Amino acid sequence: MNLALHPLTLTTFLPLVGILVILFMKSEWKKAIRWVALLTAVVTFAISVVMLTYFEPSNPDIQMEINLPWFHFAGWTIYYHMGVDGLSILLVMLTTLLTPISILSTWTAVEDRVKDFMIFFLLLEVGMVGVFVALDLFLFYIFWEFTLVPMYFLIGVWGGPRRMYAAIKFFLYTMAGSILMLLAILWLGIDQGTFSVTELIANGNIPADIQFWLFLAFAAAFAIKVPMWPLHSWLPDAHVEAPTAGSVILAGVLLKMGTYGFLRFNLSMFPSAAVELAPWIAALATIGILYGAAVSYAQKDVKKLVAYSSVSHLGFVMLGLFALNAQGIEGGILQMVNHGLSTGALFLIVGMIYERRHTRDMDAFGGLWKVMPIYAALTLIVTLSSMGLPGLNGFVGEFTILLGAFGSEYISPWFAGLSAAGVILAAIYMLFMFQKLFLGQLDKEENKSLKDINWREILTLVPLLIFIFGIGLYPKPFFDIMGPAVEKLVDIIQTAAALTVP
Repeated sequence: MNLALHPLTLTTFLPLVGILVILFMKSEWKKAIRWVALLTAVVTFAISVVMLTYFEPSNPDIQMEINLPWFHFAGWTIYYHMGVDGLSILLVMLTTLLTPISILSTWTAVEDRVKDFMIFFLLLEVGMVGVFVALDLFLFYIFWEFTLVPMYFLIGVWGGPRRMYAAIKFFLYTMAGSILMLLAILWLGIDQGTFSVTELIANGNIPADIQFWLFLAFAAAFAIKVPMWPLHSWLPDAHVEAPTAGSVILAGVLLKMGTYGFLRFNLSMFPSAAVELAPWIAALATIGILYGAAVSYAQKDVKKLVAYSSVSHLGFVMLGLFALNAQGIEGGILQMVNHGLSTGALFLIVGMIYERRHTRDMDAFGGLWKVMPIYAALTLIVTLSSMGLPGLNGFVGEFTILLGAFGSEYISPWFAGLSAAGVILAAIYMLFMFQKLFLGQLDKEENKSLKDINWREILTLVPLLIFIFGIGLYPKPFFDIMGPAVEKLVDIIQTAAALTVP
């Protein structure tokens, strides 16, 4: 297959074509620029769907692989090495789905420097997809760091009153962890003679004592991005100050780059260290679940509440991954997708009411169901999804994670028991938010004249709602896609665990 027409190349780099068109358009052509960006993102999603049709769920190995020499330096060859498997393809699909939805949400929310905004947003899509498909450590690091730049500008230019503080904090936190990861990548390249992730996993030549330190170096970058407690403090600032589209893509995709990093690199390349450190990671994940839920309940700003809920929900993902068994890891991957759908929808919902009232203070609302019934009904569905109601997507992910955590031989069942309380706490703070916004008396004059959401706003939520119900009622296709790759990963972990037993 022609490299330029390869599904992976097209899915990753097609947004650059849209950027090229936008560059030649005048800044005053705001409507046309929006349409070009939206159509580019929609076509990219369509190509990713075509890519999915090529994917064979029964094959646990890397598929649609591209592995060509890219450039040489100092005796080293860096490869343009890309591919997908059951661990990554769902995250690629999530990225290409959320990008057009996020762009559509900006139709009236972003009026200043629309041309620059769309260029940065499409650049961000290139970086995010690249992270999930790169199989050369050097190439992965380039994509990983590249995502920082457009997100920095999206927050810093189009964000709220404290946007520069939030953007710089986001940038510095992520850069700090990435430096340690870069050192580990260089050590691997020099010691093992390759930057290829598949070769490093297949060879399994990294000594257990060295794995420990390499694990920590990679974990520094990934834990900040997740973010795991206590490295989470950049997240609420970034979410609150980011524009709505930025918050959707930050919660929906960028945070998953951290959990995916643990899955693809830490568990696969350093399995002995993963077994050794699993109880510690599980402990931090459990603290994150309970802390995120408790702090969410204390918030007055609805966007900050949703932001802190991500700390809790991503704690569940990390707990599942470090259960180190098939149920936990499959639940963790599915919950990455679920969180992207549900929390992405919540940020869209918050953006819709902010456009109308220019406040996110929950005390400024109440009784909105009377004037915005469609908006209230859709919000209720997303709220129930986020708190894990059976029949919706969140329940399937959390149940599978807890099943894996209770049955894990590597972490204590106490972590699973304590984390289960996080499900109850999620119901408390999510229902509290819904009650403050929609129930009670419609006693504030500013709210009595609010208009219900329009067709464009409904259109941004409908695709997410379809998947919320689809995964909740019939998750089998998603488990089928990831199952064989997860089993292969679990075999690697169990082999390493058997070798490290005294």
